[in-house]
Amino acid sequence: MKTLSLKLHESLDNRLAVAAKKRGQTKSAVVREALEAFLQEQRTPQSASCLELAADVAGCLEGPADLSTGQEHMQGYGR
Repeated sequence: MKTLSLKLHESLDNRLAVAAKKRGQTKSAVVREALEAFLQEQRTPQSASCLELAADVAGCLEGPADLSTGQEHMQGYGR
């Protein structure tokens, strides 16, 4: 296992110590768990399609089904 040193403000160190004591873990274990959770949230699939990346908003709007191809929808666009 690698070692990492970091500087914490006293208030953050106190909060970390309280969290570690409540969990019955070391401060290092709590920091490792928090870092793992943070990095997991930041991870995006490497081979995800646009639809997969926008799955939470896909289909939430209504409009004409032929909006991208219907020339009548383009009249006056950009003016």
